[in-house]
Amino acid sequence: MMGPDVVAPMNPSKLPNDEREKRMWTKIRNGQSIENPDEMSDEYFESLSNLMLQQADSELAGAFGYVPWIMRAPTTEEKLAVANIVKDEVRHARAMYRLLEEIGINAESHVAGHDYTMRVTADGDELKENRAADDRRVNIFYYTIDSWADFVMFQFCMDRGAGHQLEDVRKSTFGPWRREIERIFKEEMMHVNHGDFWVKKMAIDKSTKAEIQGALDKWFARTMNIFGRPETNRNQLYRRYGLKSRDNDDVRKAFSNEVRLKCIEWGLNLPDWKPDWERIAEDGVISG
Repeated sequence: MMGPDVVAPMNPSKLPNDEREKRMWTKIRNGQSIENPDEMSDEYFESLSNLMLQQADSELAGAFGYVPWIMRAPTTEEKLAVANIVKDEVRHARAMYRLLEEIGINAESHVAGHDYTMRVTADGDELKENRAADDRRVNIFYYTIDSWADFVMFQFCMDRGAGHQLEDVRKSTFGPWRREIERIFKEEMMHVNHGDFWVKKMAIDKSTKAEIQGALDKWFARTMNIFGRPETNRNQLYRRYGLKSRDNDDVRKAFSNEVRLKCIEWGLNLPDWKPDWERIAEDGVISG
């Protein structure tokens, strides 16, 4: 299910890498923001562009996945709510692609090269940590949203998980991204609140509780997989450059703890989840 390797964008700056690296560390150590490619080492530029492409592609793919629910939402009020959510997600994607363009990446060419409507086949296949194509979306955006319970649980789980990840971006050393995230973050929290409203509504109603529990069983595990493995070299690099501030597992735990409290409050059962790397270790394939 893995797509081909994606070639990392190259820093367009004409300055030598060692000069850019010196400028970068001077600003980071002084608590100043990095603002343009002339202040980024090649490694910083590659790390930053990878993270921003992941977010941009996820926002766009997410918007496309929501579109059918404008028509299928249960009331006219909800049709308008979903339409506004789609609009928000497309705006978030455009804002991120604009930032990428400002650091020298041809965003329109990138978008034209991928199919953001593509979804995995409905045969029960689970991607786990794998990818289904060579765009940069987080892999949860390859799944179809098949019911209203799926739609609101996606917001409850995935939008909440994304919010926890964006908390780190609010401290990012790259100033333009950090400032844009403040606008995006507020709208994402509105999406989470929409999901919370409906999940609670369906959980306390005996006629819909089983349906929303089934959606939780599906989307909780998928969301837990988005955060990545603990203490990866890539995550350590992101933290070194101030592009992230926490380990993947710390973000995942913050997310799952918040979901657990909601489940206790609304009488839902939090699904068991064990990552593949722990299963492999227990089977003796990996030691240490």
